[in-house]
Amino acid sequence: MSGELPPNINIKEPRWDQSTFVGRANHFFTVTDPRNILLTNEQLENARKIVHDYRQGIIPPGLTENELWRAKYIYDSAFHPDTGEKMILIGRMSAQVPMNMTITGCMMTFYRTTPAVLFWQWINQSFNAVVNYTNRSGDAPLTVNELGAAYVSATTGAVATALGLNALTKHVSPLIGRFVPFAAVAAANCINIPLMRQRELKVGIPVTDENGNRLGESANAAKQAITQVVVSRILMAAPGMAIPPFIMNTLEKKAFLKRDTVEQGDSLGSCGLESGPGRSAKKKEPGFSLEEQRFPWMSAPIQVGLVGFCLVFATPLCCALFPQKSSMSVTSLEPDLQAKIQETYPELRRVYFNKGL
Repeated sequence: MSGELPPNINIKEPRWDQSTFVGRANHFFTVTDPRNILLTNEQLENARKIVHDYRQGIIPPGLTENELWRAKYIYDSAFHPDTGEKMILIGRMSAQVPMNMTITGCMMTFYRTTPAVLFWQWINQSFNAVVNYTNRSGDAPLTVNELGAAYVSATTGAVATALGLNALTKHVSPLIGRFVPFAAVAAANCINIPLMRQRELKVGIPVTDENGNRLGESANAAKQAITQVVVSRILMAAPGMAIPPFIMNTLEKKAFLKRDTVEQGDSLGSCGLESGPGRSAKKKEPGFSLEEQRFPWMSAPIQVGLVGFCLVFATPLCCALFPQKSSMSVTSLEPDLQAKIQETYPELRRVYFNKGL
C-alpha cells in the first residue's frame, strides 16, 4: 500500500512554484484560508503526524498525494516554520481575514471621537502585536521588556497619528477624514513590526543554502525581511481601508443611511401642543435642526463586510508580493559571515531565509 504514494515529494516546499507571483498567490490563498481556524486540535495533530511521518519515510496506508498536501497546509497554517511550535490561534494567518475585517471595519466606523480612536487603535495594535510575534522569523525569543516596549511604542504611535490627523481634518471633507485610520495603521506598522522583531535585528536570523543547510545568522537578512513584511502589511491594509470610504460616503447620502433633518418645532407640534376649545393657539416657534441616521446600526456591519471582501483577496495577494523563502547575495551579508561562508562554500552566491509574515 505504501507504494501508492511516491516517497520523494518535497513537502518542505510549497506545492506551487514560488518563483512566480501566481504560484505564491495560490500558496497563500491556501495558507490564509479562514476555514483553517475552525480545525480541532485533533485534526491539527493528525496533520502534524502525517507530515512528520512522511518526512521520516513512513507512509500511512491509503494516503493520497492530495491528502498529503492538505495535511502539509494544515500543518503550515498552525505551526511555526522555524520553531515547530503551535501558533496562537488569532496570530495565525488563517485568522487574518476575520480578525482584521472586524477590527478595521470598526476603526473606520468609529473614528470621529477621541475615546473611539483610543479604544480601536489599542485593540488593533494589541492584535498586531500578537500577529507580529507569532509570525516572527527565526527561533530567537523576545524578552518581556522587549515585547512591552514594542507594544507600547506601536500603540502610542498609532494613537498619536490618528488623533493628530483627526484634528487636522476637522475642517476638510468628511471623505478625507475617513482615511485617517489607514494613515494610523501604516504608521503603526512601521513602528510595531521592527520593534516586535528587534531581536532579529540584533542577533540576526538563520540563513541557509538552497538545500536548507544552516550557515549562520545575519542581521542584514533580518533588515531585508522586515522591510518586505512592512511593505506587504501596509499594502495588505490599503484596499480594505481605501475603497470602503468612497462607498460609505456615497451610501450615507442614500435613503437608508442618509442623515435626515428634523425640525424641533415640528416634533413638538405633533405631540398635542396645538390650539383647541379652551386653549389659546400656540405660535410655532422656529426650531433647530437635528440630524439623525435612519439606520445608524447599519454602518458598522456594512463597513465590516466591505473590508472583509477586500481582505479575502488583499491578504493572500500581498503576502505573495515577496517569496516566503527570501534570498540575498552573499556579498550583502556581514563581513565575518561572508568570510565564514566563502571558506566553507566558496562557490555559494546566494543565501536563503524565512522572511516571516
